[in-house]
Amino acid sequence: MLLTRLASSTVHRLFIMASKPNPHLLHQVAGAALQIPPKTARTMSRTSESSSSSFKEAFGNYADYLNNLNEKRERVVKASRDITMNSKKVIFQVHRISKYNRDEVLDKAEKDLAAVTKQYMLKLVKELQGTDFWKLRRAYSPGVVQEYVEAATFCKFCRTGTLLHLDEINATLLPLSEPSVEPLQINVLDYLLGLADLTGELMRLAIGRISDGELEYAKKICQFVRDIYRELTLIVPYIDDGSDMKIKMDTMLQSVVKIENGI
Repeated sequence: MLLTRLASSTVHRLFIMASKPNPHLLHQVAGAALQIPPKTARTMSRTSESSSSSFKEAFGNYADYLNNLNEKRERVVKASRDITMNSKKVIFQVHRISKYNRDEVLDKAEKDLAAVTKQYMLKLVKELQGTDFWKLRRAYSPGVVQEYVEAATFCKFCRTGTLLHLDEINATLLPLSEPSVEPLQINVLDYLLGLADLTGELMRLAIGRISDGELEYAKKICQFVRDIYRELTLIVPYIDDGSDMKIKMDTMLQSVVKIENGI
């Protein structure tokens, strides 16, 4: 019995001691709790600053890339305008042709075309080489397509009566590029668009030859334009980005009709 009472008394005193708060222990726990948040806050702050810095650097690189691309686009547009203007001069020179000055006029036109290639096409190639030049196609395509291809094919027809092929045009551009980079080459769609514009110049040439009494030459031009129109009617339906080509096809048909009516 005595042992039982002693054990019960001991347990009671231990329970009371356990239930009383220990000031020293509470102080230690409170101090530790107060020290944790500042460490976490500093860690989160450093992480946030690091993430912000990397985002700023990434967007800064994107901004530099876009600014450089826009500046390049402006230079490419200017080079394309120079090609357009000087190729028009070649076309105007060819239209001076007659049965009396054919060789003289074509010699001058071919010399001017070579100058366009060596000066203005070279400038365009230097701007575009080593880059994804297809991204800037809309910037240079009008000058290359609407005038340069047109002028080159116009000169070739008036000299030989035949069509200048795409491979021949690209062969003249190949030496302009450095061997270590991908060369600028005219694609099939741009070439076909140039041929469509060629038919308009051939129509004007044919009308001029008719007025000078060269009916046989005008008939040769008419047959050549018919052949181009017939071949393109087979190709155009399969062109994905063919909206421009379809518009030019309507104009091409009008050119054929005008020549036929003149003959």
